[in-house]
Amino acid sequence: MGDLFWSIDWSGIFTPENSLVELFVRATIMYFVLFVLLRLVLKRQAGGIGTTDVLVIVLLAEVAGNGFAAEYKSVVEGTVLVGTVLFWSYLLDWAGYRFPAVERVLRASTLVLVEDGKMVRKNMRAELVTTEELMAQLREKGIEDCAQVKRACMEADGMISVIKMDA
Repeated sequence: MGDLFWSIDWSGIFTPENSLVELFVRATIMYFVLFVLLRLVLKRQAGGIGTTDVLVIVLLAEVAGNGFAAEYKSVVEGTVLVGTVLFWSYLLDWAGYRFPAVERVLRASTLVLVEDGKMVRKNMRAELVTTEELMAQLREKGIEDCAQVKRACMEADGMISVIKMDA
């Protein structure tokens, strides 16, 4: 058992082979490239999980996995990458909370899909929402016809909120 413990390359585990600054810069670039691509392609967030949350989960799994699999050769390199991803995630959340202009860039705005009983087809096309999908969402809220809807909006989290016409 003692030989097994001493046969581990302890120096290799804790000594980075790459520049830690380079790792930070690489992780920063990849974070923002993926963030912009996800923001452009996935304009709406899925089920309350934000784009930055999905990005953090995917990136953490990737960089942590490489650290575990010894592809980085050192735990320090994996830790720098994980720390960089968490740093940018926190900083963007903080900036979005602190500055409304940043919030508008980070989060999708509310989009009207039904106004005064009529579907807003232009907005539905923009978000690739079909009539069938919209009607399914309305039925889930107990509404059978768009004429019963004063306003229905796709919220930043991808959910559809509905205000019924006054009875």
